[in-house]
Amino acid sequence: MKAKAAIEATGAPGTAEAMRVLMLTLLLHAGPAPSGTPAVSAQGTTARSSVGPRAQPPASASREGAVIAAEPVAPETRARLLRREVAQWRSRSEGPDAAWQPAQRDCAGLIRYAYRTAYRRVASERLASPLWRDARGPSDFADAETLISLSFVPLGRGADALEQLRSGDVLAFRQEHDAGPVFHLMLVVRPEDRAHAPARVVYHPGEAGARVRTGVLDSLATEAPLEWRPVPANAAFLGFFRFKEWMS
Repeated sequence: MKAKAAIEATGAPGTAEAMRVLMLTLLLHAGPAPSGTPAVSAQGTTARSSVGPRAQPPASASREGAVIAAEPVAPETRARLLRREVAQWRSRSEGPDAAWQPAQRDCAGLIRYAYRTAYRRVASERLASPLWRDARGPSDFADAETLISLSFVPLGRGADALEQLRSGDVLAFRQEHDAGPVFHLMLVVRPEDRAHAPARVVYHPGEAGARVRTGVLDSLATEAPLEWRPVPANAAFLGFFRFKEWMS
């Protein structure tokens, strides 16, 4: 599946460990994309829907990064810190963590790994049980359709939902193909100070060896082919979603 969305490939190497610690105490201010960044294609590929066999979790699904010890974090600050950690994928699009195994690198894999990485750094005790659910219950693996069906809550498809988006929320699309529907997810990164920089999306196109890509959300809504625009007029746009545990 190919769609030439007006998305730009940006990113920078991961920060040093000292900066990771510092980011747990400072507000995230994701800067705008560098000027003159070339546009790239947005191609959506994820696990198939219930039409045809469901994707099976790779053998390494439960090993998307080893859990590391972390100091307990007060409940009132944990969600905020987790969102800041998820937002770090804005700067990791050039060189994702080598611990993110190649077999897991698709759009749903990016969501799973970004969340697990955030929890490892902020609230590692939560990883004592799986973050996701499938039809059988808690699971370390969930494809794109299963994620938004069982682990995320729909926020809506219109302007009201767009306004309340925060880092860590997700855009979902369903593209129809002869072999059945294909779901595609994009991760939202939005600075806490909205005047500082525009909201962006970060996603993996699903192709083996492809880089994580990022672009401005407003540009996606106005410049991409209609089937990739996150607007109510696009029947392929399923809406904006939020992780169930972050609804409070």
